[in-house]
Amino acid sequence: MLANFPHAAPIEGLVGGLMIGTAAAIMLLGLGRIAGISGLMAQLLGMSGTPRARHVAAMFIIGLPVGAALMALGAPVALEMSATPAMMVAGGLLVGFGTRLGSGCTSGHGVCGLSRLSARSFVATGLFMGAAFVTVAMLRAAGPF
Repeated sequence: MLANFPHAAPIEGLVGGLMIGTAAAIMLLGLGRIAGISGLMAQLLGMSGTPRARHVAAMFIIGLPVGAALMALGAPVALEMSATPAMMVAGGLLVGFGTRLGSGCTSGHGVCGLSRLSARSFVATGLFMGAAFVTVAMLRAAGPF
């Protein structure tokens, strides 16, 4: 346990990060495709300009909740959410808009783009991480978080 992070799980985080990196590498090396979730979702919904096979995007997107559900069966996690369903839908729509505006998401830019030393991904990742830091600071200053 880390002193300032009583619920930290560094080993689990390391293993999860290795799994994400491995999946991204397999996707890039095996299929020549970036494992960016927003791009895969756009491809699945037919919003992408590239006429790639949609079955790959479907398998990847469907595998996310299925994989999480399988992991939860082995190690149940206590989940506490204070957001209402309307807030979650609004947040999801805003994230979707932002990923289309930024031409990618944290998985596309942060995992795949940074590992390929993409200048555009360094800028995008710096901007969304900076915005996240400012948002957390504002929320903590505004209330009991």
